[in-house]
Amino acid sequence: MTYRNGVSSTDWQRLLLEHCPLFADLPKEAIERVIAHPVLRSFPANHVIVLENDGGGSIHFILEGWVKVRTHNLDGKEITLNILAQGDLFGEMAALDHIPRSTDVITLVETHICSIPADDFVHLIQTEPMAGVHLAQLLALRLRQVNRRLRLREADSTARLADVLLFLADGQGKLEGKGCTIPSFPHRELSSLSGLARETVTRVLSKLEKRGLIERDRNSMRIPDLEVLEEIVG
Repeated sequence: MTYRNGVSSTDWQRLLLEHCPLFADLPKEAIERVIAHPVLRSFPANHVIVLENDGGGSIHFILEGWVKVRTHNLDGKEITLNILAQGDLFGEMAALDHIPRSTDVITLVETHICSIPADDFVHLIQTEPMAGVHLAQLLALRLRQVNRRLRLREADSTARLADVLLFLADGQGKLEGKGCTIPSFPHRELSSLSGLARETVTRVLSKLEKRGLIERDRNSMRIPDLEVLEEIVG
């Protein structure tokens, strides 16, 4: 095993198995085979882990931290496609179709990842039906999220930003009764996810806070009632 400023050897397997849905209900022997050759690495904030057009030789699992998946439009403007956190994986598409990676992946905070050879990942999908089901569920969820965001591109700014907050809550939130808490993401990331100007994001967040629909501090944002925010999206 290779370590670079990494998560301790006593922690990485626990984090991977506790938080990654791909491995749920799989035989112990199958899991041990697929993680037999891990590479553990730690990256500081704003570090590029994967570049567009890189080869797909590895699959990456987030043990701790946050990353954004981004691309650029024809005008060179950055577009954030997704934000991933503990338990999420990336790099699976390039492993499956043998085409160079189509996006960049960049850390938002200090992030620890476990990488495994793409061939080991593909072998797991081919030999363990439930692993294939879990992967299909993950891809279906991501597709539904993208479709919903595209549908709301013509909505007003409040609905669009509310949808982004619900998207983040769905993927990264900690449920608390009817509400949820998510990290306090920089406004530039919310701008890129929603397609709104950063000034508009700031204005809409202030409006939502005044209405009691969100509560903010330096490190987190709480949504007291997810259903109320859903009503805004429509």
